[in-house]
Amino acid sequence: MKNRLKVLRAERDWSQADLAARLDVSRQSVNAIETGKYDPSLPLAFRISALFGMPIEAIFEA
Repeated sequence: MKNRLKVLRAERDWSQADLAARLDVSRQSVNAIETGKYDPSLPLAFRISALFGMPIEAIFEA
């Protein structure tokens, strides 16, 4: 699944560890989502959406 997570994180000058702490997941999880190796669960996708103040569809695309 393609996503804009890395770009959105960089725009805020957050490291992967910063984002992971805000989402209560591991840094490795953030890396795996950013590289498309892992699709987040629906609850995690909603947390990401809320954190960035954007609809899920604006962050993730199939």
